[in-house]
Amino acid sequence: MSKTQIESFSASLLQELEIIWDEVGETKTEREKILNEIEDECRNIYIGKIEKVKEERSRLRQDIVDSEARVIAICSVMEEPSGPGRQQQSDQCGRSLKEELGKILLKLEDMEKRKSERKNQFIQVIEDIKCIRDEISGESDETCSSDFSVDESDLSLRKLEELHRELYTFQEQKRNRMKQIQDHLRTLESLCSVLGLNFRETVTKIHPSLVESEGSRSISNTTLDKLASSVNQWHETKIQRMQELQDLVTTMLEFWNLMDTPGEEQQKFMSISCNIAATVSEIIKPNSLSTDLLEEVKAEVSRLEELKWSKMKELVLKKRSELEEICKRTHIVLEEQDIAVENVIKAIESGEVNPENILEHIEYRAGKVKEEALSRKEILEKAEKWLNACEEETWLEEYNQDENRYNAGKGSHLILKRAEKARVLVNKLSAIVEALASKITIWESEREAEFLFDGNRLLAMLEEYTELREEKEQERRRRRDLKKLQGQVTPEQDKGTPTKHQSAKKSLKVSTNKRFGSSPQTSRSDSPHSAKSFASQSRHG
Repeated sequence: MSKTQIESFSASLLQELEIIWDEVGETKTEREKILNEIEDECRNIYIGKIEKVKEERSRLRQDIVDSEARVIAICSVMEEPSGPGRQQQSDQCGRSLKEELGKILLKLEDMEKRKSERKNQFIQVIEDIKCIRDEISGESDETCSSDFSVDESDLSLRKLEELHRELYTFQEQKRNRMKQIQDHLRTLESLCSVLGLNFRETVTKIHPSLVESEGSRSISNTTLDKLASSVNQWHETKIQRMQELQDLVTTMLEFWNLMDTPGEEQQKFMSISCNIAATVSEIIKPNSLSTDLLEEVKAEVSRLEELKWSKMKELVLKKRSELEEICKRTHIVLEEQDIAVENVIKAIESGEVNPENILEHIEYRAGKVKEEALSRKEILEKAEKWLNACEEETWLEEYNQDENRYNAGKGSHLILKRAEKARVLVNKLSAIVEALASKITIWESEREAEFLFDGNRLLAMLEEYTELREEKEQERRRRRDLKKLQGQVTPEQDKGTPTKHQSAKKSLKVSTNKRFGSSPQTSRSDSPHSAKSFASQSRHG
């Protein structure tokens, strides 16, 4: 109802009241009194309504202020601009309080919605951080609980980004831990395979979750430490078992070589013996270091050791025979302590000496003989050549004294060829002897020892041979001189020449036969005294 309508309505009511008063005959005083009352009542009603409107206005203004304050507070928490103030907006737009309040309430609703969404983002990130932190600390292995509060005093994007960076750090740490655990599990599985252990049982003792290929595995500090400790423990066990196995295999190989074990008996352990020089990382075959395998190798070594003691006498004789053969080939005479085999065997049977020490001594002597043979090789080859030439010289002398040597007969042409070759070789004897003597002299000078050939000094043999050849040559010259003086010598006189020529032949044959016979020292070295000294040395060796 407009103001004109109100005035028109009030005028009609006053007119109606005047009519009634006229009918009633109301006095003017009474009428004025009533009109004054009506005015007072209307004024009071206006005043009351005005007060109510003022109160509504104040309430709207307060709501606007409160809503703006809430918007500002939310913007502050989220670090976002709150926009221009209400007075500035009202002045610019000319909106009423209710319109202003409605607009502010819409903004407030939007900000509260954004705040709720931001808060949920914070909750999600913080929950993820807490879950990973609990996994690392081992405080919770189940689904992460959400009984935590969010600090709503700072819901800014900056703070959210900080939390995201923290979450990324924890996620990276989790990934690294999962990779470490996977690497440890792979290493542990390989160790269990080599050592013959049950992988699932070993891992379950550390943490049951590690057995499962799917699902969440424990990545706590305790689990990681236990897993690393288990890997180190079994790695050390692998090293110890490897060293133990290699020691056993070394002993087994020594027994095989010592007793000439047949290849078919070795075949069973051939794959094991291949690891004797392997490193820890090279041993990857399943059960190659299991306790069962170690016990099997130990049993074999024990069997070989028992077998060795039962064959020790045979081994001593065999090694002794091998030593004698080496000495025979190299023309070295054994020392007295190396020869008394009978006494050594008696000492073994009585338990007076350790057979292993005797074998070790024989092998040591064989090694020394082989070492000496290398330095004697060139001289021995020249000595063999000299002795062969001496044999041919002896044969040629006997051939020249044969009156029937030119008679044609079966095989005579072969004998003639041999004689021609023998003469060529004999003509080289002086050079052979000179070269051999030079080599021997250098050898003896370098080692400050005599070069012995079957117990005799080879240089002395050469000197003796040279003297004999000189005597023979003098004998030949003397005979030629006699022929010149006396004329033709009868065959009977020629056969009756002095005995020095025959003596020279005999000495040369003795020198030649020394290659095949034994020296005088050999018989002396078989005395019981030498065997005793050898046995004594074996005990202390």
